[in-house]
Amino acid sequence: MTETVPEPVDILVIGGGVNGCGIARDAAGRGYSVMLCEMDDLASGTSSAATKLVHGGLRYLEHFKFRLVHESLAEREVLWASAPHIIWPLRFVLPHHRGLRPAFVLRTGLLMYDTLGGRKLLPATETLDLSKDEAGRPLKEGFRTGFEYSDCWVDDARLVALTARDAADRGAEIRTRTKVISAHRDSGLWTIGIENQVSKARETVRARLLVNAAGPWVDMVIIEALGQNGAHNVRLVKGSHIVVRKQFEHDRCYIFQNADGRIIFAIPYEQDFTLIGTTDLDYHGKPGAVEITEEETAYLCSAASEYFRKPVTRDEIVWTYSGVRPLFDDGASAAQEATRDYVLRTAGDKLAGAVVNVFGGKLTTFRRLSEEVVERIADIIGHKGHRWTRDAHLPGGDFPVTGFDALADRLQARYPQLDPKLTRRLTRLYGTKAGALLGDAAEAGDLGQHFGADLHAREVDYLMANEWARTADDVLWRRTKLGLRVTPEDKARLSAYMAERV
Repeated sequence: MTETVPEPVDILVIGGGVNGCGIARDAAGRGYSVMLCEMDDLASGTSSAATKLVHGGLRYLEHFKFRLVHESLAEREVLWASAPHIIWPLRFVLPHHRGLRPAFVLRTGLLMYDTLGGRKLLPATETLDLSKDEAGRPLKEGFRTGFEYSDCWVDDARLVALTARDAADRGAEIRTRTKVISAHRDSGLWTIGIENQVSKARETVRARLLVNAAGPWVDMVIIEALGQNGAHNVRLVKGSHIVVRKQFEHDRCYIFQNADGRIIFAIPYEQDFTLIGTTDLDYHGKPGAVEITEEETAYLCSAASEYFRKPVTRDEIVWTYSGVRPLFDDGASAAQEATRDYVLRTAGDKLAGAVVNVFGGKLTTFRRLSEEVVERIADIIGHKGHRWTRDAHLPGGDFPVTGFDALADRLQARYPQLDPKLTRRLTRLYGTKAGALLGDAAEAGDLGQHFGADLHAREVDYLMANEWARTADDVLWRRTKLGLRVTPEDKARLSAYMAERV
């Protein structure tokens, strides 16, 4: 009996982080047939371990990365408009430290920051008297002058999940827990061996073009799947964060300068906590095994305590996370000096079979990177459609950027018997899709089994059916951050519930 050979897709994308999902979404929206393979969960690597900012990168100005800062700043309001439920503006307070950069240097840098990116809606920089402003209260008395500027916050893992959802809605096939184990060219097509990481079932698919967007694993894909020994294109740099109990009451963030030339952020997080990070250290281990060290923990506590009136101590830490940034190896001498820009390299052509390798990049520029990759794909295998993502919404984001509170109020009015904290949280995660999740629920008892905090079976079922959630960690740490609020017993019950439904 002859084995059926599957029809080739136009593009097979390797990697379910923000870049891979962004490329799949853009390409599918232009009419290409797309399959995406992610060996774990969506955003299970670098894309859920960011500082969670859509920003230009103020410190990149010191390294003269003006084009990167301009491109990043220009994307802030584009991304905000595309998903105002998971992206929103923040004000950052930069206290002047007399022993570090002079005040005029900070003013000049922030003036450039305000003008480089075509800011329209975000407010401009202001000078603060920290002896009178509320932002000065949590700080030590020595900090008298500060500068306040704008950037945006993003729920990074949800950005990936919603980008994948939009890609699938436009025709892409999203395969999570599916690893590409081999790929070779055959008569102008790629023949690709893939393996389900749960069942260990293997199959063969074909594609006209490969995109390697595997993040920290990008060189491993080149070596192990494509069989090209000696590949070394990325420098792995570890960034770690700590989450501590709330350090201040207001809703602004801090950016603190350190004596080593680096900066850290202290950001309000999930209502009851403060996020502090990040570190920048070269990393030489396996990307999936990355974790914070004692030295990094001490560094972050010490750096924050240099500014806060009340020292940040280890016993306040409720969670830590670490990620590996796959920075393009430009030969920079220090990890913090390595470029955050992306580099695209194409090998092969239409006749032989081409692969586009994606090195580096940052969360803020994922849409631009995706657009550039798809333009390159079009030049190789033929043009379809046109650029479209600049003005498009992600699922749930089809409401005005200033309309979140009104949207949350409408959901609460529709479900008056539900806790307003729940309806607001669901609006924040799912936007205009929150009503579809709640469906005909009239009261909390209609939401099904309770798994701690305000998580119920109806939300879990929705995430499994619509966002590829398969494990408790998928739900508790990537689709939501309810892992901060549930007990080990809650997690065990959630794991058992999901195992029965996979």
